[in-house]
Amino acid sequence: MKFPTPHLEKLNATLENEKLPTINQTIIKAAIVRYNGWVKQLREVTGSTTEETVGKMVALLNEYRLYLDVEVIFDREEDFLYRQKGQTKLDNSVIEEFLPHLVFKCVMGGKDVGGIVLGPNTTFSAIYFASSLDAEVAGGGLTVRTKDQDFAIGKAIHLRASHDATFKDSLSKTFYLGYVVAECKTNLDKTMFQEAVATANDTKSAVTGAKYYLLCEWLDMTPQSTAPTDIDEVIILRKQKRLSSNVRGAFGSFDGRKKGRDAFVKFLKENPFRPEMFLRFVNHIKAVLGASEPEEVDVLKDGYF
Repeated sequence: MKFPTPHLEKLNATLENEKLPTINQTIIKAAIVRYNGWVKQLREVTGSTTEETVGKMVALLNEYRLYLDVEVIFDREEDFLYRQKGQTKLDNSVIEEFLPHLVFKCVMGGKDVGGIVLGPNTTFSAIYFASSLDAEVAGGGLTVRTKDQDFAIGKAIHLRASHDATFKDSLSKTFYLGYVVAECKTNLDKTMFQEAVATANDTKSAVTGAKYYLLCEWLDMTPQSTAPTDIDEVIILRKQKRLSSNVRGAFGSFDGRKKGRDAFVKFLKENPFRPEMFLRFVNHIKAVLGASEPEEVDVLKDGYF
């Protein structure tokens, strides 16, 4: 399977950014080399059980991400890479690239399955027809609204519409249906949670039986119940709250980062990505892919469905 490379794209975009200090170009080039080695290792991981495979892959994720967070971003004397993390997305794009490798190996057994695509994608949200009685528009003006997703397990769908039964003057559209969708956040705050609630509703309105998960590294809000929402589960990948704002505030300058480096590195090492949280996500997906229509004989035997 050909995997998407959102993190590599962010590395390359950062390297080409005219605002990147010239002295930082070398470190980004070195990060690209390190990235290639990381991806190669992910592809080569083997394990006798899902738990073992997930553990090995998450260990590689922690190693690479610690290098990126500290040596590439935090340690720079220039402030650009640290202050522009929200724009460059060097950190949170790592998870987007990691998830397809994880699911392909741990859910799909390392084999392509029936046209399934994995990774960041633009999935179907709604259909409407931009036409009227007195305006002849091909295909009734079939229009498809889509939504960018950080991670999706989907399949392509092809539609053709026409006012004519023989499909003369038809209009064709191709897009993806998202059956499992996940939003990936570095820090989950209340606003992001509310936005995810709306996206989850759109996702499940578009595809019956779709599942929607919200994955975050750090919790930055008071936990809220997902029961009244369409979010199936919020998974906190590091099982920890975000570093306090008064500590983060000192990291805006190199002197502040230098003084707080030991504490920052200690915090990251004490709160790595947790294998059990990725395993939980994997098991959720396995349950979705393993779901099937109930057989009448089984239902009558058990008495429920």
